[in-house]
Amino acid sequence: MKNKNVLYLTQAAMIAAIYVVLTFVFAAISFGEVQLRIAEALTILPMFTPAAIPGLFVGCLLGNILGGAALPDIIFGSLATLAGAWGTWMLRNRKPVIACLPPIIANTIVVPFVLRYAYGINLPVPFMMLTVGVGEVLGCGVLGVLLFYGLRRYKEKIFRSSMYEKKAEASAR
Repeated sequence: MKNKNVLYLTQAAMIAAIYVVLTFVFAAISFGEVQLRIAEALTILPMFTPAAIPGLFVGCLLGNILGGAALPDIIFGSLATLAGAWGTWMLRNRKPVIACLPPIIANTIVVPFVLRYAYGINLPVPFMMLTVGVGEVLGCGVLGVLLFYGLRRYKEKIFRSSMYEKKAEASAR
């Protein structure tokens, strides 16, 4: 049990760190009314491990704080990523194209209101939903699905999930 908790915390921390790094490496396109946050590709990771849910939330939270985001963006943007990650986890047994929909939908709905009311961007909310949505489809949908197919072959080595699940099932019997 102790090893499983250490593994979970380590995976969450690594995912959070990678999210922050990707947000800053691609900072020029990660913020604003027209954005493509490359780090959002990581929102597919709950298909492999539940540790991705807090990892993505903390990564987005830190990325927004360190990126100088406004308080509503820090709060609501991070919560949108949390909701999206949880939704991906709930759809983990579906095709990745379906599982990537929750973060796309959550961010497409939440982020335009944050842009409007936290930053005073005077563009129509539906237009910002379109621009943010396109960025989310590219980041979560296209890049996320590519990431899924790139990682699925190595999921046992990277995430070690089934090893612990098999042990838990055996001990439960």
